[in-house]
Amino acid sequence: MAADMTLDAPSPRQVSEELRLLTDALPVLVSYLEAHDGEVHYAFVNKIYESWFPHRREEILSRRVRDVVGEAAFAKVEHWVRRALAGERLFFEQFMPYAEGRHRHVQVEYVPRRAEDGRVVGIYALMQDVSEARRAEAVLRDLNETLERRVAEHAAERDRAWRNSRDLLVVVDVEGVFRAANPAWETILGHRPEEVVGRNFMDFIWPEDAALTRAGLDQAVAASNLTNFENRYTHKDGTPRWISWHTSVEGRLVYAYGRDITAEKMQQEALRQAEEKLRQAQKLEAVGQLTGGVAHDFNNLLTIIGASVEFLRRPNLPEERRERYLNAIAETTDRAARLTGQLLAFARRQALRPEVFDVAERMRDIADMMRTIVGSRIAIETDFADTPCFIEADTSQFETAVVNMVMNARDAMDGEGTLTVRVRPAPDRPRCAGEYVEVALSDTGAGIPPDKLSQIFEPFFTTKEVGKGTGLGLSQVYGFAKQSGGDVSVESQPGQGTTFTLLLPRVASPEPVDSSGRGGETVMEDGRGRRILVVEDNADVGTFSTQLLQDLGYETVWAANGSDALRHLSEGRFDAVFSDVVMPGMSGIELGLEIRRRHPGLPVVLTSGYSHVLASEGRHGFELLQKPYAAAQLSRVLREATTRKGG
Repeated sequence: MAADMTLDAPSPRQVSEELRLLTDALPVLVSYLEAHDGEVHYAFVNKIYESWFPHRREEILSRRVRDVVGEAAFAKVEHWVRRALAGERLFFEQFMPYAEGRHRHVQVEYVPRRAEDGRVVGIYALMQDVSEARRAEAVLRDLNETLERRVAEHAAERDRAWRNSRDLLVVVDVEGVFRAANPAWETILGHRPEEVVGRNFMDFIWPEDAALTRAGLDQAVAASNLTNFENRYTHKDGTPRWISWHTSVEGRLVYAYGRDITAEKMQQEALRQAEEKLRQAQKLEAVGQLTGGVAHDFNNLLTIIGASVEFLRRPNLPEERRERYLNAIAETTDRAARLTGQLLAFARRQALRPEVFDVAERMRDIADMMRTIVGSRIAIETDFADTPCFIEADTSQFETAVVNMVMNARDAMDGEGTLTVRVRPAPDRPRCAGEYVEVALSDTGAGIPPDKLSQIFEPFFTTKEVGKGTGLGLSQVYGFAKQSGGDVSVESQPGQGTTFTLLLPRVASPEPVDSSGRGGETVMEDGRGRRILVVEDNADVGTFSTQLLQDLGYETVWAANGSDALRHLSEGRFDAVFSDVVMPGMSGIELGLEIRRRHPGLPVVLTSGYSHVLASEGRHGFELLQKPYAAAQLSRVLREATTRKGG
């Protein structure tokens, strides 16, 4: 199998420097504000601040906002700042009288920054001077309202505003042909006004925005004035420019002004990329925590196995101690298998073996086991529906999920209380398609604090003391529910107990199975007379598997990959194929399908500890033996497979 390639992520210092250079290049004010001691202070400002205020950037950092902009200007925005600190994302315009005597009409956006726990820890502030745009907008409104009456009187003033506007001003007819365009077209888009007038607006639209702009003009012509209508125009150099349009209509003409917002769009994209990098860093941290938890638990198990093996190697070891260490190895191996099963269940990657069964009947079958788990001081009360509640799920994983919830309830009650188990058809749920079955377990324990409810299904999260839980039990319940097409929920109040509800899709009752003819099945004692083709790319596992089968009496041939296996099958007779799933080149599933095509009726038994193909696509009808497996399991599966073939 090819090794995964991992690219080194940029360091926080590199990311910080890239963001600083990017914000310094923007024509808008970009800052980050932090609140402490009842005031907001500048934690970051970009270079353009030095052109607005008579201070170097280093002199602005850490100062109070009111001290930099002046009391009068700060009073205009203080209530907006407080709302942003309370968690609102705000966009507003404000006329600002700054301390240095400058007066600007500014457009401001406040974006709260939240910590992982949801608290607002600061504000990203974006600010742009739109004084010219507002003056041009006012002039345009005045022109639309009083055009005929004042055309002669104010021709010179209109012309001056038209020529000096820093925004695009345009008159377009209902067919989309430009009747007039101001000089800003050359400044913003590189086209002289005379190159624009008389041509259709579609000649200048960025191709991907053609349909959007056509619909926008139709809306404007229908007297539905556009506000902040955004589209892209093509600059003469071939690059796109984002324009935000406002329109009004008189007769069959549309009057519009457009503001170049390309810089704002770049800033928004830069912010999005920064947030994505932050999310990626958080994901890597979560993977690190998961890896550490797995390593901790497996190291504990390996310690037991290693120490036991060391003692077993000692000569003249008493039989009683030898038996004790062998039992310790066997029990620890089972615990390791359960641990990997819980991890795969949380990730929804275990290969399930679904079958149809009645939930209430299954719960009655494991009732004794539940009573053993909880102990004599916990009473178990059951409330099972009278009507059968059939589901289709992996019975082993279902029972494991129930046991995990029972153990969680036992620990929550500290070994004393009442556990109520209910099975019933789920009530109608607006967001759920189809019918479901509810399996609810309610305890009378201490309950779960509200701030912990969102974490209880995370792997390795536990509120238990060190050594009393892996933090994987509830994550297994969550993974099993999701992979089975259902869900799991929790309701809890501190001091009043907790209810876990497992929700699984309900199915029709199964057809009766005819078991006649099975009573005379001959059980083979060993594999003598049977020839098995073992397909395994790992040399250690292949050697062990073939030796194990030989000890069971089978004759074996070992193939290291799918191509070698097909060659062996074409050269000799075999009673069954025992193949790993995950192999380089041809996988075990692909090999099994090819054997099914070339050698119909030849049994194929697959084995795997994990495979995304099995988890997502299923077993394709092949028998599956999960790793790690015991010799007795391997013997039983191969005996049944070869018996069916011979039968």
